[in-house]
Amino acid sequence: MRNINKYEVFKRSHKLTLEIYKITKKFPEEELYGLTSQMRRATYSIPMNLKEGSCEELDYQLLLSKDLNYITEDKYKNLHVEIVEIRKMLYSLLNKKENKDLADS
Repeated sequence: MRNINKYEVFKRSHKLTLEIYKITKKFPEEELYGLTSQMRRATYSIPMNLKEGSCEELDYQLLLSKDLNYITEDKYKNLHVEIVEIRKMLYSLLNKKENKDLADS
């Protein structure tokens, strides 16, 4: 399992996402469901696409939530540990299925 968080492209795209959230807080309220929403979705899709997969995407969304101070560091750490465990279980399950499929062919 690779750790995308270590890559410079991930770090920079996460930093960009935080900056976009910061600047769009100052946008007019009438843009909440327009430009603000569109810019935020566009920017967080960059690191989420690097993560790819539901566990990885959720892991990024939690990181973003923590860095935006929506959740505590402790809550993030606890949820991150659970995501890592689930991810390992999923990889193990997929590997077993692939090995079984190869054996059956």
